[in-house]
Amino acid sequence: MTTIGIFVFPGVEELDFVGPWEVLRAWERMAPDDGARVFTLAAEEGTIECAKGLKVVPDETWATAAPLDVLVYPGGMGTRQHLGDERIRSWVRDVARRGALMTSVCTGSLVYADSGVLDGRPATTHWGSLEHLASLGKDIEVRPGDRYVDSGDIITASGVSAGIDMALHLIRRLASEDRARQIRRYIQYDPQPPV
Repeated sequence: MTTIGIFVFPGVEELDFVGPWEVLRAWERMAPDDGARVFTLAAEEGTIECAKGLKVVPDETWATAAPLDVLVYPGGMGTRQHLGDERIRSWVRDVARRGALMTSVCTGSLVYADSGVLDGRPATTHWGSLEHLASLGKDIEVRPGDRYVDSGDIITASGVSAGIDMALHLIRRLASEDRARQIRRYIQYDPQPPV
């Protein structure tokens, strides 16, 4: 079983977590033999109000969740309160220390940088926060043109919709390229923006 926790918190950007959740839950349901278990996760129980007003009730909390094999840390204005928060820093470091594959979407990477897990690594974030990313850690190689950056045990994705790309890449890593293609086709993800 591969446990994949998608962190939700007040002010989380909706598509930052719902995009990866949709991709990964489709994988879980379409290919149960692959052994993925995908769930939303919050610091504690209760309804979470997201950035645009969507309300969600997380599946698990830090206290109830099984040990994570993958953490998805989305972004949004709510991440600003996480910067400098020792409780968040400690949790992020602990999840990383236990060997989880650390993934982020948008400004979730700022929290990773603030926690020190991005020191000396390449990473990306939302285009509006690239300079902030560089200032939060030590020797972070900021990659402004990348949709996502895979540095082994950490994968960071740029803004919002890039989380879908990152989740498909994650399926490719954890299962196969064919499986990732199957899921991409199922969700009919073929971006051709009209503008």
